[in-house]
Amino acid sequence: MDPGYGADVAALAKVVARQRAEMERLRDLAASSAVLERAKGALMAMTGRSADAAHGELLARAEAGRRTLIEECWLTLGALQPPGAPAPDARDTPPGGTPEPWSAASRQPRPTAPGDLADVLADLGRDLVRVGSPQELAGRLLRHLGPDAAADAVLLYQHLPDEEGIELIGYAGIDAALAGRWHRMPALSRLAPLECLRTGEPRWLEDLARDRRRYLLGDPPDRWLSRAWLPVPAGQGSGVALGVLRTQEGPFEPRERRLLLAAARLCAGRLRAFDAEPDGEAAGVARGVQTVLDALPGAAILLRPLRAGSGAVEDYRIDAAGPEAVDVFGNSGREMIGRHILESYPSVAGEPLWHGYLTALTTGVPFESAPFAYQDVVDGVPVTATYSVRAAPLADGLLVTWLRLDPVERQEQRLWDVQRLGNLGWANWNLVTGDISWSAQTYAVLGLNAARGPVALAELPALVAAQDAAPLRAAITGLVRHARPFDVPFRVDAPEGVRHLRIVAEAVTEPDGTPVEVHGFVQDLTAQRSAELALVESERAMLLQRGVLQAERALADRLQHALLPLPAGPVRMAGLRVEVAYLPAQSGIQVGGDWFSAVELSDDAALFVVGDVAGHGIGAVATMAQLRFTAKGMVGTGSSLTGALTRLNTLLLHSRDGRSTATMVLARYDPRTRVLAWAQAGHPPPLLVRAGTARFLTRPVGMLLGASATPVFEAAEARLEPGDRLLLFTDGLVERPGEDVHAGFARLAETVRVHGEDSLETLLGTMLVDEHRDDVCVVDIRLPVE
Repeated sequence: MDPGYGADVAALAKVVARQRAEMERLRDLAASSAVLERAKGALMAMTGRSADAAHGELLARAEAGRRTLIEECWLTLGALQPPGAPAPDARDTPPGGTPEPWSAASRQPRPTAPGDLADVLADLGRDLVRVGSPQELAGRLLRHLGPDAAADAVLLYQHLPDEEGIELIGYAGIDAALAGRWHRMPALSRLAPLECLRTGEPRWLEDLARDRRRYLLGDPPDRWLSRAWLPVPAGQGSGVALGVLRTQEGPFEPRERRLLLAAARLCAGRLRAFDAEPDGEAAGVARGVQTVLDALPGAAILLRPLRAGSGAVEDYRIDAAGPEAVDVFGNSGREMIGRHILESYPSVAGEPLWHGYLTALTTGVPFESAPFAYQDVVDGVPVTATYSVRAAPLADGLLVTWLRLDPVERQEQRLWDVQRLGNLGWANWNLVTGDISWSAQTYAVLGLNAARGPVALAELPALVAAQDAAPLRAAITGLVRHARPFDVPFRVDAPEGVRHLRIVAEAVTEPDGTPVEVHGFVQDLTAQRSAELALVESERAMLLQRGVLQAERALADRLQHALLPLPAGPVRMAGLRVEVAYLPAQSGIQVGGDWFSAVELSDDAALFVVGDVAGHGIGAVATMAQLRFTAKGMVGTGSSLTGALTRLNTLLLHSRDGRSTATMVLARYDPRTRVLAWAQAGHPPPLLVRAGTARFLTRPVGMLLGASATPVFEAAEARLEPGDRLLLFTDGLVERPGEDVHAGFARLAETVRVHGEDSLETLLGTMLVDEHRDDVCVVDIRLPVE
C-alpha cells in the first residue's frame, strides 16, 4: 500500500543500486554452488549422512553461528581438511562471489606451513565470522595482514549517499585523533579510496613522490610510504573500500596483492551479515509479531531499521507483515518479509511519513500521519479511500499500521480541521432537557477548563467584559424568546491580555415557533482584531505625519518664494540677457534646497550663483538662505571666488549640526573683457553653446562644501563671444532613476545643441518629459549678437 507521497529521487536511486546489488548477490550465490556441494560431500564422507541431511546440518550450523551458508561451508572445509590435503579448487568461490586469484596454484598439493596463503586465508575466514562491527573487523584484518602483508594500519571507508564523499566506519593501527581528522572526506576527484569505489578497481600506491602528485594522501603524508585501496565486492556491503597502509616503502609483492584482494572478498560476506542478519532477540520478536499479525485484520508490518556505519537510518527491513499488507509489486503478507521499505513503498522516501518513522524511532513516541487519499483497486474497479498511517515503536523497530477512515470518521476529521483552522468551536443547548454539549475547541476559545463542564446559555454574559455583557444578554434573550439569530462580538479578559471573540447562534423551533434548541459557535478573532487596530493606528499616524509634512512644506514653500523671487521674464544685466527657472520636485511633499542668484555688482560686473543644499525641508531652506546671502555679500565686497567658497565651507562646518553639505557654482562676468571667471564646489560644470556646438567647461578643482576643514578651490576663466549661450544648473536637470549621470549630461548637451535658439521654458519642457524627483534650478545666460 503506497501512502501516496512523492518520491525522493536520491532515495529511489539507492533502491535501484540496492536491487543491482541483490542481482550481484544472486550471481554470487550461483557461483558458490560448487563450494556448497563440496562441503556437503565432505560431511557425507565424514559422518555418513545423506545429501539432504548434510545440507540441513550446514544450515543449522550457519543459523547457530549467525553466519551465512557459504561462510559455514568454507569453515567446514577448512576444519575437515587434514594437513597436507589439497586446498579448495580454483573453481570454488569464497564469500564475495569472485574466484580467488591465488587458488590456481592450490590445485596442487602443498604444505600448510606458517604464512602459507591458504592457511592465512583459512585463519582469517574463521576469525572474521566472529566479529560484530566494522571497527572489530578492521582490527582482525590488521592482526592477520600485518605479518603476511607488512600492513601497519587498516581502514574501512563507506561511500556516503548522494555523492557526498566517504566516511570512516572502521580503523586499526591509527590513533583516535587521526581517525577523527580522517572520519569524513568530501567527494574530491583526487581521493584514492573514492576513485577505487567509483572504478571498482584496486589502487596500488607504491611510489610516494608520484602518488603525492596524483592523490590527496592526508596527514601525515610521509608516515605511510606505500598504500593499497581495494573495493569490497558488490553485495549488501558494496560501497566499502578496504585500505591497507604500510610504513614500508616499495611495491606490494604478487603474493601480498593476492592476499589483500582475497581479504577484501572475505570482508564482503561479513559486511553483508552486519546489515542482513537480525539478532536472536529481534528474530524472536519478529516471529511473535508475525503470529499476531496473521490473526488480525488490517494492513500492518514490522520494520527493523537498517543503519549505515555512521548510525544513520538508511532504510527499513520488513520483518513481519499482516495478510492484508500489499506492496507496489503485488507482494502481500509473508511474501514481503525480508524486503526493504524503499523497495516495497518507494514513494515514501524523503517525505513526511519517512520523517515520522524517524521521529517515532528516535523519541519512542508513536507517530500518526495526517489523513491522505489513496486509490485502491477493488474487484478490478479503482476506489479512492482515505487513510492514515500510525508507526509505534516496538522493541528496536516500528510497528506500522494503515487505518482506513470510514465516512463518519472522515466527517469528524473534517469538522475538527475546520474548528482548528478557523479557531472556533461549536456548542449546543437543549432548552427542553437542559442538555449542553460543547466541542473541545469551544473550551479552548473561551479559555475555560473542560473539567468544569459547559456553561448554560443564560450564564454566558458573566464570562465577558462588563461593557459587552448587556448586548450579549439582550441577544440571548431575543433568541430564546423570539428565535432571533444573532452574531455578537465580545471581549474576555485573559492572562495574556484582552481577547476579542464572537458568538453566532440560531434556534431550532417547534411548529408553533417556540425555540427548543440552540446551536452555534464561538470564534477567536483576537489576531484579526489586533491587525485591524494596528492598521487603524498606522493610518492615523500616517495622516498625522502627512499633515505635519504638508504644513512644513507650505512654510518652506513660502520661505523659498520669499527668498528666491522669480522675475516675470528675461532681465538684462552687464550686457547679458539672463533668464532663470526653478521647478520643485514632482514627487514627495518636502521642499528642496536648490537656489540661484543673478545680481549686478557695483563695478558693472554681474554675479551668478547656482547651488544645491543636501536634504529637504525647513532645514535645507534655512541653509540655502544663509549661503545665498553670504555668497552675494562676500563677492560684492571684494572677496575672490575661491576665498568666498573657503569661507562658506567654514560657515557650514560651524552650523548648528555641523553635518550640512552643499554644492555651488560662483561665476563673475566682466562686460569690458567679456571674461567669465568661475569656481565650483562639487557642482556640475556650466554648459557652453557656441556656433551650433555644446560643451561643458572644464571644471577647476573644488570639493563639496562642508565635507572637509581644509578644502582646496581653484578658479577658471572663459571668454564669451557674441551669440554664446551659457547654462548654470543643478543636478536635478540631468539625473534620472537608474541612469548613469554621464548619460544625463550627454542628453542635456544634445538637447541644447538642437534647440539652442528656444526659450528656457521650451528647453526645460523638452528635457523633463518624465517625472523629475529632485528640484531643478537653471540660470540661462546669453550674450546677444551686436
